[in-house]
Amino acid sequence: MLLTVSLLNKGTFLGSLINKCRQVVGVKNNKHVEINLKPNISNSPTLSTLNPSSSPSPVSNVHDTNRPLSVANLSLSSPATAASKLTVEQQVGLPARPKKPLTPYFRFMNDLRPKILAANPSLALVDVVKQVSKKWETADASLKQRLQEEYKKEQQEYIEKRMKYDAKITDEQRSQIKELKQEKIEAKERRMMRKRIKDLGRPKKPASAFIRFIAKERIRTPQKPTQTFREWHEAATKKWSTLSQGEKDIYMQESRKEFETYKKEIAVWEEKMIRMGHIDVVRQGNLIDPPEVKTKKS
Repeated sequence: MLLTVSLLNKGTFLGSLINKCRQVVGVKNNKHVEINLKPNISNSPTLSTLNPSSSPSPVSNVHDTNRPLSVANLSLSSPATAASKLTVEQQVGLPARPKKPLTPYFRFMNDLRPKILAANPSLALVDVVKQVSKKWETADASLKQRLQEEYKKEQQEYIEKRMKYDAKITDEQRSQIKELKQEKIEAKERRMMRKRIKDLGRPKKPASAFIRFIAKERIRTPQKPTQTFREWHEAATKKWSTLSQGEKDIYMQESRKEFETYKKEIAVWEEKMIRMGHIDVVRQGNLIDPPEVKTKKS
């Protein structure tokens, strides 16, 4: 098992081939966009206060209802989802950047892969790569030469297109592209940190009073076929705002009770993380010497 994992690591030759193969054949992983809901209890919370980047707040503040919609089994489409499908150049109003031509080996893979899968549709991608690699080693020299010549020709065309493309980019667009690339790097780092925290078993923060109400309301009064989620949500939040303080207290007491348990669990977990050397996943306020603040690259 350890050997398999190490062989498939992106840092290895085979791992890099598989990763490149995924890019070439268009294998994409589905991405889940986590969206947070920030209703204002005192002013009837509405759907307009969506913030994809904020993090949940303690339930001890009874008016704070900032929790992921997944708690209430809800889902929303986000503008960030559509934007993420565009390149950074397209996001600043430029056409898509010219693509580099495939190397001779990946041209060979593109031709051979459908034939291999046609003969064995259930074959795993790693095995496809292995077969392509073996056949490439024994491929005729004239075939490799032809693929190399095609690559050189397209590479020259690519260089010319890229020079013309780069010449049309304004200084303002270059600055915007640089910022967007930095944002993508930081977003990736946040995703990796969230995964790291999850893998290390960090206790989950309990749902707020409002989200508990929304979750139960989804069962009691489900969305009608003719009703949009926005309409359903507005009706649910309006219903929450009309509840008496006593009715709201039932949900708030549940949240407070679970939050007290959560505080104990998170304290034990963070102490364990410190002992194990995983200081980066511990809240800075609980550290004697907080980690250095990462500065953005200029």
